[in-house]
Amino acid sequence: MIDTKKTVKEPRITLVGAGPGDADLITIKGIKALKIADVVLYDALVNEELLEFAPEHATKVYVGKRSGDHSFSQDAINKLMVDYALNYGHVVRLKGGDPFVFGRGYEELDHAASYSIPTEVIPGISSSIGVPGLQNIPVTHRGLSESFWVITGTKTDGKISNDLYEAARTRATIVVLMGLHKLAEITEIFKKEGRNRLPVAVIQSGSTENEKVAIGIIDTIVKIVEEKKITSPALIVIGEVVSLHPMFQPIREFYDIVAQE
Repeated sequence: MIDTKKTVKEPRITLVGAGPGDADLITIKGIKALKIADVVLYDALVNEELLEFAPEHATKVYVGKRSGDHSFSQDAINKLMVDYALNYGHVVRLKGGDPFVFGRGYEELDHAASYSIPTEVIPGISSSIGVPGLQNIPVTHRGLSESFWVITGTKTDGKISNDLYEAARTRATIVVLMGLHKLAEITEIFKKEGRNRLPVAVIQSGSTENEKVAIGIIDTIVKIVEEKKITSPALIVIGEVVSLHPMFQPIREFYDIVAQE
């Protein structure tokens, strides 16, 4: 006998921040959402170990989205997300870092709302704070930095964000995401403000086994990054707080000696 009363699951979408890379850095609430997912749409920067928390029957779909790898356009992801929700039920949109820090999370929420699909947001640890923190670099510190700016290295038109020019005039900590290929241009902005000796850290694949760190100053960081063969994904931290990193101590001692000569 055919069951004509087959249960159709209610569509819903949960945006989950997966954190900066280490699978252990996702929230407990994020894990709970994965455990009841019917579909998981995940980005390139998401640790695939997290997919093991989803049920066996859940459909897992890789949708790219990283610097140089846009396997799916944002419009395509929006449509996939809604299509899966309407046909399968609970979609977990698993995004690296936090969905609302350069994650285009609100665009996805807005698209879901146009179909009257219920949504929920589960924040994640943003790499802009978590990755420097794991290197013992606080984004704020009494006497060194009273605020921090998180800025994209490149706008959609390929140009540097105008906010960087403003940020270079402040004492704030500047965290630049998706800006490694613009590092030389970024340092020139700070040089023009006379901030040649401002400490800088460039951190590749923070919180993962592929993590690499380059520490220097505005004048030297481009060369150091080249020597260490730092590649994307990487973030840039600019500001006096970088001087608290243990690797900066020899640099400080060198310039102290030079100043005395």
